Amino acid sequence: MPVHESLLPASPAAPLADRMRPRTLEEMCGQSHLLAPGKPLRRAIEADRLHSMIFWGPPGTGKTTLARLLAVYSGAEFRKLSAVLCGVKDIREAVVEAHKIREQEGRGTILFIDEVHRFNKGQQDAFLPHVEEGTLTFIGATTENPSFALNNALLSRARVYVLKPLGTEDLERVIERALDDPIRGPRGRRLILGPRQRQLLAEAADGDARQALNLLELAVDATEGDEIGADLVAELAAGQIRRFDKGGDVFYDQISALHKSVRGSAPDAALYWLARMIDGGCDPLYIARRVVRMASEDIGNADPRALALALNAWDVQERLGSPEGELALAQAVVYLSCAAKSNAVYQAWNAALEDARRYGSLEVPVQLRNAPTRLMRELGYARRYRYAHDEPEGYAAGENYFPEELPRPRYYAPVERGLEIRIREKLARLRELDRAAGGPEGAG
Repeated sequence: MPVHESLLPASPAAPLADRMRPRTLEEMCGQSHLLAPGKPLRRAIEADRLHSMIFWGPPGTGKTTLARLLAVYSGAEFRKLSAVLCGVKDIREAVVEAHKIREQEGRGTILFIDEVHRFNKGQQDAFLPHVEEGTLTFIGATTENPSFALNNALLSRARVYVLKPLGTEDLERVIERALDDPIRGPRGRRLILGPRQRQLLAEAADGDARQALNLLELAVDATEGDEIGADLVAELAAGQIRRFDKGGDVFYDQISALHKSVRGSAPDAALYWLARMIDGGCDPLYIARRVVRMASEDIGNADPRALALALNAWDVQERLGSPEGELALAQAVVYLSCAAKSNAVYQAWNAALEDARRYGSLEVPVQLRNAPTRLMRELGYARRYRYAHDEPEGYAAGENYFPEELPRPRYYAPVERGLEIRIREKLARLRELDRAAGGPEGAG
């Protein structure tokens, strides 16, 4: 198949990543779950059954290239717009051009919108009538979760394909192909890159083919001889950071993985996700706040020391910063992972909130009200209040501490783990005293 002009680099001086853009499906590395023989997208391409679609995946996974290849294999016109730079006016111009091409040449048009999640609702709606009537085939690329970034009307008309980060072996093939290409490769030079150095560059690229080729180009530009040195590769690899998108899906997926590892009593996994987030540039104070949440939500009174340790780690991070604060966070995460687990307080709090919202502003029972003035005392405020310290066993058996109109709920149910075993026994004893006093069981 001849190389389509849309797949040619802008100039011989274009970056290596642009010059090495795949020109056929066979040159694509990764995405075998979509492009392997027999897979739905591969079958649609080969059968020329174009449909509107959204490519969702991290940078450097081939979203733009795949859209260009779709145009090549279908014989359609390819028009690319960036949602960062264009608006509704540009979309209208693309539609007018698509009509002309349809009428004059009988070909369809693929309108590719990069960073489509940056369009507002009105801009996204501008595609809909033209997609419906078949004037153009819409392909959007996004690094954000389409469920949140795109409106339902657009999602209902386009199929979402998830592109995955490239594996290390895929990235090594990308690097090797660039080194072996005498025309599109590193300025026409034949260079040697050892297997270990190739692996280091691939690992440093972190699933991003563009990043892998950018690193290779930097290595080539800094090499005078025929072999790219191991020290140079190690230096380039050390300067890379892992993929971390603050406020995006990667961010929330990783904090979710950390939280679930702690909840699942998996200290090693929890340390891994903590390291991933710190290494990726996450604010340690955000992690500290979430660790405090874990201590209350998933451990609670099964081990109250967990909350104190989490707060101490937060304090160390604020006072000392890196690396001492990160080590304190690691200590807290390990302790929380190994501690006895209970979400009894978390569930109790949610149930109490639900009742507070459902029953409205019920009045405080008269005996529980404060009575600082004579009028309040004359109205009976606090008159029948039973001072617990003066009661047998320090407990006012049978007393009710809820509003009169509220059923007697029991929110807190300690589990049989950690300190909550003792708390459970204590509450059971108090309920026995309530029954003996003839009061409502579990009244307070």
